[in-house]
Amino acid sequence: MKKLLIALLTVVPMLALAAGSSVHLDKANNDLTDKESLKRGFEAYLNYCLGCHQLQYQRYNRTFADLGIDEKEGVANWMPTGEKPGDHITNTMPAKEAAKWFGTTPPDLTLEARFRSPDYIYTYLHSFYQDDSRPFGVNNKVFKDVGMPHVLQDLQGLKTIDEHGNLSPATGGTMTAEEYDAFVRDIVNFLEYVGEPNKLEREALGYWVLGFLVILFIFSYLLKKEYWRDVH
Repeated sequence: MKKLLIALLTVVPMLALAAGSSVHLDKANNDLTDKESLKRGFEAYLNYCLGCHQLQYQRYNRTFADLGIDEKEGVANWMPTGEKPGDHITNTMPAKEAAKWFGTTPPDLTLEARFRSPDYIYTYLHSFYQDDSRPFGVNNKVFKDVGMPHVLQDLQGLKTIDEHGNLSPATGGTMTAEEYDAFVRDIVNFLEYVGEPNKLEREALGYWVLGFLVILFIFSYLLKKEYWRDVH
C-alpha cells in the first residue's frame, strides 16, 4: 500500500503538469523506413548537436548497420568522436563546465524522443524566438527560459513573438521555411530511431505474434470442444 501511494504521488503531479500545458505540438510525421532521411538526420546531428548532446547509449557500428552505411565509410566519414566502430556516440564536453555555461548540463539525447515525443522535439526546434533578456538572445515557446542557444539560427533565421504569444515567420536564415522544415524532420526522424533502434523489427514481430495467437486460439477452441464433447 505504501509503495502504491508513493507511485500515485509521483505520477499525479506529472499528469497535472502535462494536462496544464497549453503549448500545441505540431506533428513530426516521421518515417523510420526512410533510410536517406535517417542518414541526413544523422549527419545533421553530428554537425549541429553532438558538440553538446551525446548519444551515450548508441554505438556507431549499430547506427552504420541500421542506416546502410558501410563500416569503412562510416569510420572514415561519420565518426568525429570515438576511436573504434563499437564506441558509443559521445563528446568531450566537461559536464561541470557545461552546467556553468548553460545553467545545466546538456541532456543526453538517446532517449529524448521516447521521453518527450518526436512531436515535442519537432515543435521545439521551430519555436525559438528573439529575447534580448536571455543570455544567448533567444527564448523558446515550448521550453520557456531554456539555456540552449538556437544552434540552427543561421539556417532558420530568427522569429519574434508578439504580446499574444504568436510567433512571426523566421527571417535572416539561409534556408527557406520548407527547407528548414525538412531539415528538422530528418533530425527528429533520426532521434526517434535512436530512441528505439529495433522499433520496426519489434512492430513486425508483433504481427507474427498476433497471427500465432489467433491460430493457437483456433486449435485451443477445437481441442476444448473435443474434450467436452461427451460432457455436453
